[in-house]
Amino acid sequence: MSYNKVVPALVKSSSDNIKRICLSHGRFRSTVASTQRDEVEGGKEKQVDECTVVKAVQADLSIQSKNTTDAQTQKIEIDFNNTHEAYKSKDNIELLRSLLVFKLCTFDFLVDKNKELMDLSKKVFGQRLFERLMKMTFYGQFVAGEDHNSIKPLIHKNQAFGVGSVLDYSVEEDLTQEEAEKKEMDACVSVIEKESPGVDHREKKYKAHRQFGDRRGGVVSARTYFYADEAKCDNQMETFINCIKASGGASVDGFSAIKMTALGRPQFLLQFSEVLVKWRRFFNLLAAQQGKSGMDALEQKLELEQLKESLTKLGVGNKVDIENWFTGEKLGSSGTIDLLDWNSLINDRTSISNLLVIPNVETGQLEPLLRKFTVEEEKQMKRMLQRVDVLAKHAVENGVRLMVDAEQTYFQPAISRLTLEMQRIFNREKPIIFNTYQCYLKEAYDNVSVDVELSRREGWYFGAKLVRGAYMYQERSRAEEIGYEDPINPDYEATNRMYHKCLEFVLEEIDHNRKANVMVASHNEDTVKFTLEKMNQMGLSPTENKVYFGQLLGMCDQISFPLGQAGFPVYKYVPYGPVNEVIPYLSRRALENRGFMKGSQRERSLLWKELKRRLLNGQILYKPVY
Repeated sequence: MSYNKVVPALVKSSSDNIKRICLSHGRFRSTVASTQRDEVEGGKEKQVDECTVVKAVQADLSIQSKNTTDAQTQKIEIDFNNTHEAYKSKDNIELLRSLLVFKLCTFDFLVDKNKELMDLSKKVFGQRLFERLMKMTFYGQFVAGEDHNSIKPLIHKNQAFGVGSVLDYSVEEDLTQEEAEKKEMDACVSVIEKESPGVDHREKKYKAHRQFGDRRGGVVSARTYFYADEAKCDNQMETFINCIKASGGASVDGFSAIKMTALGRPQFLLQFSEVLVKWRRFFNLLAAQQGKSGMDALEQKLELEQLKESLTKLGVGNKVDIENWFTGEKLGSSGTIDLLDWNSLINDRTSISNLLVIPNVETGQLEPLLRKFTVEEEKQMKRMLQRVDVLAKHAVENGVRLMVDAEQTYFQPAISRLTLEMQRIFNREKPIIFNTYQCYLKEAYDNVSVDVELSRREGWYFGAKLVRGAYMYQERSRAEEIGYEDPINPDYEATNRMYHKCLEFVLEEIDHNRKANVMVASHNEDTVKFTLEKMNQMGLSPTENKVYFGQLLGMCDQISFPLGQAGFPVYKYVPYGPVNEVIPYLSRRALENRGFMKGSQRERSLLWKELKRRLLNGQILYKPVY
């Protein structure tokens, strides 16, 4: 099977939208704005997304519409030390609860044994008293309520103080490590691999490994799903649909979060990710042959004639076949081929399994990643795409924007690609689908810049959520033990530079054409100030709703609420679910809070400051007014 005869694709289905979840073609002039690559410096690694200690500085932001010729500029000053603005939505009991919870998070013994202590408390106090205790402490701090009805008061209150919501149903299975490992191995290993292990062309990074089968280990602030069967995936899709409807009913501009691993068997994500990475690696090999290695992704433009000669030498096909290949795809009209052109060679195929073919440089042939797929595996792949399509349609119908969470690097190429295809379909008139970019990854800037450029060429709205990342410890440990390159930046400072580089690129794109949108999802005060400064320089008004800010419920209110009350679109990630079923989420909240609470006294000192101010002013029974 030669390149000129076969090119891989996502899916061809009787459903029009499912059929469209594939790379379609729309050639537009490239307007890529490249920036210089930051150098990576050594330094001490810090906890990702912590609330760092910063010198109190007021952030001045000029509000100025891009389309306004009026020279008048309205100044907005945001003081992140203003405790009255930060905590005016909370009564004194809530302030005391925050102080208690954050203090408890600094004790190593309590944090390390938090799961065991919660189980013990349940046995000692009984279920009802245990739930009341949790609602007075950790659950009340970090979780909005048990269902979409009980969370409405909190959502409406936050909205009254300028803060929106990203709803996230945070229920997880309470599995033992052994149970999680078994589920993962069953879900990620195909039938043919079980029958004939080691026969197919698989890379170890994109294969399941039992010692890392429990994907909950070393993870911060991200829930984990394990595949059981298709019925369970359907149930989880219904849960997401209910979350989308709740978000639409609770606010006019809400977000809802979903995870791809909840919607299907992860075997497909592993295999598709490997295919995408190998095709990109093949492009890099061809670029190196033309002396263009080490450049930013979109700066690598292959000379078409040289590319044809290289493919001919590799035995891909004869010159006529290769000429037809590029002519048929209407590529190379400028005399060059870039990464986006190369990616567009992934086109419609009859069955999804035919997508999973990879280039063999030695033979010049496309070879299947696996020798065969069962009929059931084919159906499982299709069902995942169908569930994604259903959720996107519900988001449109309910006026809700959909955040697709990032996951581990061995799943992420496929997740990003599927999200991109949803954006191409549903982001034509406004931003509905948002992809998540983890900036602790070495390749984060290349990923952002390539996707932005595709949105330019095809004229749809780019939507991104920028985070530092949730899987750092797990990713590093897995790479070291299994034996592949660590995908994570070397230290926290390098991740900060990467975050700011990606953010600045998207902000420049917003300044350029107003069709890009970004959520700055960070607890780092310096990053928020960096964003405000850049918005001020570019004349980006918060009222344009192009730049959003996001923090977790119960954390960093001194950032969220002053921003919201100054008119910026800011959102809390709002988890909800029954007490017993969100305990795994609460366990991670304790672990995460230990990290930034030990490194910073800032939030606790601000809470004490506001509590003292109220007591001195006689506001012992302070109640929020809204």
